[in-house]
Amino acid sequence: MIRSAIKKRNNYISWDEYFMGIALLSAMRSKDPGTQVGACIVNNKKRIIGIGYNGFPAGCSDDLLPWAREAECINDTKYPYVVHAEANAILNATCRVEGSSLYTALFPCNECAKLIIQAGINEVIYLSDKYSTTESVRASKKMLSMAKIKTRQLKKIKSEINIKFL
Repeated sequence: MIRSAIKKRNNYISWDEYFMGIALLSAMRSKDPGTQVGACIVNNKKRIIGIGYNGFPAGCSDDLLPWAREAECINDTKYPYVVHAEANAILNATCRVEGSSLYTALFPCNECAKLIIQAGINEVIYLSDKYSTTESVRASKKMLSMAKIKTRQLKKIKSEINIKFL
């Protein structure tokens, strides 16, 4: 019997890096000039069942609605119109998301937390918690904790993943 001297490579990315990479790649579809967020939902068999990014609802022109963060009237900002990445991932799911994990660039807001809980997602893995002091995220953490949904910040092993188009 001849044994091959070739061995598998060791520098492949982890499952967490892979799924967070998909979430970050999805975020690159966002047209929001300030914040790009992506989300990826994964079932317990490590299969992607939903992805999404932050943007306006389908059929609503991103040239006619505002992208501003601040204005005298809230309706002149993006906030009443933007659908968050987590919500889009749940809505775009190809099957029920119960028992799944959600990878997202930012810790979810309170509105997304409600959707995550109602959808039956078990775990939220996030990169950044830069809005941790906001009331929205405080409420989110309270609800997710009450619903016994595991949350964890992804500890980055690689600082970047390069993708080349052949």
